[in-house]
Amino acid sequence: MRTPRLRLRHWSQVDREPFAALNADSRVMEHFPAPLDASESDALADRISSRLDEHGWGLWAVETPDGRFAGFTGLNPVPRAIAELVRGEPTIEVGWRLARWAWGHGYATEAATAALRHGFDVLELEEIVSFTAAGNARSRAVMERLGMTRDPADDFDHPALAPDSPLRRHVLYRLSRGGVRS
Repeated sequence: MRTPRLRLRHWSQVDREPFAALNADSRVMEHFPAPLDASESDALADRISSRLDEHGWGLWAVETPDGRFAGFTGLNPVPRAIAELVRGEPTIEVGWRLARWAWGHGYATEAATAALRHGFDVLELEEIVSFTAAGNARSRAVMERLGMTRDPADDFDHPALAPDSPLRRHVLYRLSRGGVRS
């Protein structure tokens, strides 16, 4: 899949090293429980790649015009434990994780727009959601630029995080078919 500046593609072996570097970056991972070590990052890359192979959609590797791996963006099933916590039991989320050098260029918004279009136009989904820790202002700004909206009644405490975790409170944004911005 191509956007004006990016290529969203299947993963390759050469993506592992830059993916491990971004997953080890404490700033990139500040809204996750902890950075990932190389083996955890490789296991995540394997799961992502397998899902793409199995379903033909998922979390695509994002490549810049110069061929550099920037991270991932795409669609992912909402974990059942989370879907059951929010109204409407959403099934598919759009998400992204980009290397710090790729921040501030509009790549997340551009790639996520392509993923949303794929979800609505190809997969014929009626709704796609996105969620993050309440304090993740950068991701929340991307969700808003995508035209997604938040109802505070949908916010939830992430069931995989400890009750005293500062990341536990999550916000959920929604977008219905036809709501994708150009």
